[in-house]
Amino acid sequence: MGRQLEGKVAAITGGGSGIGAAIALLFAQEGADVAVLDRDERNASAVAEEAGAFAGRTAALTVDVTDGEAVRNAMDDVADRFGGIDILVSAAGILDETPLLEMSEATFDRTLAVDLKGVFLAARWAAPHMVERGGGRIINIASQLGLKGGVGLTHYVAAKAGVIGMTKAMALELAAHKILVNAIAPGPIFTPLIDGLSEEWKASKQAELPIGRFGQAREVAPTALLLASSPGGDLYTGQTLGPNSGDVMP
Repeated sequence: MGRQLEGKVAAITGGGSGIGAAIALLFAQEGADVAVLDRDERNASAVAEEAGAFAGRTAALTVDVTDGEAVRNAMDDVADRFGGIDILVSAAGILDETPLLEMSEATFDRTLAVDLKGVFLAARWAAPHMVERGGGRIINIASQLGLKGGVGLTHYVAAKAGVIGMTKAMALELAAHKILVNAIAPGPIFTPLIDGLSEEWKASKQAELPIGRFGQAREVAPTALLLASSPGGDLYTGQTLGPNSGDVMP
């Protein structure tokens, strides 16, 4: 069986660590050319170098996903280097635990800027390149907390619920261009992102999970591969898939 993403170009925001990095490496293994976009230049370069071991073309781009002009330039750069963009994964995100009664407006705004606006900007400037290619796949990393809520996470939950809703709107609008748009709403995953959560929060969350454990980033990446591939992902659009240890059962 051949590699599932042979000849495809994938741009991955937040690709320097966590779920984004795991997806970048799996996509490279499956034959894609991979552009790793991250605000941390060192992390992006390290993941791009590791992905390059699978013989595809790779690039590392430093970008702040809240900066519209920077995102536009980055997507144009990827398309110029690789001849287009077929797949976008929006995995950039931030997370901290702050009670509602203590949350500042700045904290709320910053989380929505990265976790929601950043997803919009990435799609806004990657999608035109997909239109030029005659189709594509957009995969937005949401969270199961966007479906069920979470204590001390009003800002994060609002952003991730927004990602799920925005994914549906994008899917409806872009279907005419043969661009399929889906979301992945992982449960708690061991990544640097959850370092901002207290040990008490993590212990309480783990006790709620039917599977009884947090996931690993490499266990989420195959869901992204399904959505990015053909024929596996051909009938999915506007959907939210949940590798979440049983935390949410729609």
